[in-house]
Amino acid sequence: MQHELRLFFIALQFFTRLPVPRWVGYEPEWLHQSARHFPLVGALVGAVGAVVLWAALWLFPMPVAVLLSMAATVMLTGAFHEDGLADTCDALGGAVSRERALEIMKDSRIGTYGAVGLALVLGLKAVTLSALPSSWVFAAVILAHTASRAAAVSLIRWLPYAGDLAHAKAKPLAQRISGSGFVVAWGWVLVVGLLLLAWNLVWWPAVIGGIVLAWLCALASAAWLKRRLGGMTGDTLGATQQLSELLVLLGCLAWLRF
Repeated sequence: MQHELRLFFIALQFFTRLPVPRWVGYEPEWLHQSARHFPLVGALVGAVGAVVLWAALWLFPMPVAVLLSMAATVMLTGAFHEDGLADTCDALGGAVSRERALEIMKDSRIGTYGAVGLALVLGLKAVTLSALPSSWVFAAVILAHTASRAAAVSLIRWLPYAGDLAHAKAKPLAQRISGSGFVVAWGWVLVVGLLLLAWNLVWWPAVIGGIVLAWLCALASAAWLKRRLGGMTGDTLGATQQLSELLVLLGCLAWLRF
């Protein structure tokens, strides 16, 4: 149990700016093992976003509250996943070779594809959240952040690392996770989903649909990246997280409309 708690703190330290206890320590293998708890970190980030949204709604209209909530989660994670989305859009937006795409991902500068892709995804998330009723939006934020991290973990399970492993920014994450780690990751999604249903059973179609959409996004991303790059990179994990988060939110809104 203590080791699993350590792995959670390792994941929390890697994906957020939150401090962790000193006793946690660090070993490269622990980062690899901590992938099973990425969705739990996502649930925490989503909970922070939901709390900020709830507090902001006491003072501001929904669009302003949504932007403040999104800003809080971006600050909490250091725009870690958004950076991956922008780099992936720059690399794969044009018709370039696999080798050239991998080179573009290493470039710290943002290009047209990256800027447009980032603006569209963030904009769509903002308007989707603004369109959700307040009785649903908090659960949608938590679910989207949780399930989208599991979608990214799926790529670590299904695909090999496409780049140069010797120069990988986080070598432990370039290794495929175990089957048990994969099950634990999606198990966290189910736990969060059940907690949301315990909060309000009326949400069950949106919760189940959101989890299914995150899974489908992971499958589609894996198939496309295998064909395009022959595997995944850290940037494509961030892109998958962002796209699946958006898809879960869109799915919740679509369900409410129909």
